[in-house]
Amino acid sequence: MTTGPTGPGGALLVVGDVVTDVVARHRGPLAAGTDTAASIRRLPGGAGANVACWAAYGGCGDVRLLGRVGADASVWHERELVAHGVRPLLVVDVAAATGTVICLVDTKDSAERTFLTDSGASLRLGPGDWADALLDGVGRLHLSGYLLFSEPGRALVPVAVTAARARGVPVSLDPASAGFLAGLGVERFLSLVEGVDVLLPSRDEACLLTGLPDASDAAAKLSRHVPLVVVKQGADGALVARSGAVGARIAAVRASPRDSTGAGDAFTGAFLAALLTGAEPGEAAAAGCRAGARAVERVGGRPPRSDRRRPDDG
Repeated sequence: MTTGPTGPGGALLVVGDVVTDVVARHRGPLAAGTDTAASIRRLPGGAGANVACWAAYGGCGDVRLLGRVGADASVWHERELVAHGVRPLLVVDVAAATGTVICLVDTKDSAERTFLTDSGASLRLGPGDWADALLDGVGRLHLSGYLLFSEPGRALVPVAVTAARARGVPVSLDPASAGFLAGLGVERFLSLVEGVDVLLPSRDEACLLTGLPDASDAAAKLSRHVPLVVVKQGADGALVARSGAVGARIAAVRASPRDSTGAGDAFTGAFLAALLTGAEPGEAAAAGCRAGARAVERVGGRPPRSDRRRPDDG
C-alpha cells in the first residue's frame, strides 16, 4: 500500500449530495386539507455539501466537494459553496434537475424536521465522475451516506474507498437517513461500508443498524465492524466507540433550537475538521457538539457565509 498524508493536515474531500432545500417553518401540526401558515425559504443544502461547508467553517483550510447538480441551479450552488470556503468540483448533469428537499420544520419545542426528498441529479453521481487524482493532497475522504441509496452511488463507494486506502487516506461515512437505511437493509449497508474507518450515525441510525434499543450498546456493537464509531445524539451529546466499547461520552452544548436541519452535518463537518488538525476523537466530537448547537439555532443546513452575514446568522 502506498502512503498518503501522514499526521494532521491535508485537504478534506467530501463526496456526496448537493440539493436545493425549501424550508417551511410552521408552528404545531399541519392542517390537513387546508392552509397552514409558514415561513418559507429557498436555501442551498444537501448532506454532503453541508458537511463540506461546516468543515470549512470549523477551520479546515482546504475543503473540496465532488457532487452532481442539474444545469438549472449549478451556478447558484457553485457560488454558494465558494462563499462558504469550499472548492466545488461539481459535475453538471444535462439530463436531470438538481435535487430538491422540502424541509417541514415544526417551530415548537425541539424544532424537529421532516423531509420530502427528490434527490434528482445527485442520484446519478457514479464511478464515471471519479478520478484517483481527486485524492491528490487529501488527508481525509468523507462519503455521504446518500450515495448508498442509488445504483451509481453504490458503485462509486467501493471505487473511492479502494483508491483512498491505496494512498493511506482514512475514509469516513455518515449513514444519512434512517428511513432510506431501512429500505436498503442492514446487512447490505454493512457490506457496502467495508473498508470505512469512521462511521458517524445518528442515534436512530445506530439502533437501526444493530437492532439494539440503547445507543451505547449500538455504538459498541458497530465499532466491531468499523474501527471508530461516533454516534450523534442531539441534545444528549455524542458517544465515541472503538473495538467494541464506548470510550467517551461527550456532553451536548445547550442551544435554543430554531431548525434542526443539518445539525448532524454540522457535527460531522466540525468533527472532521478537528481530526485534520490532530485532535483526538473525543476532542473532535466535542467540536462537533458545539457546531451542532450552532446549527440548530439557524435556519437551514449551512453555517454563516464567509462573505457576508444574514439576519439569520445570529
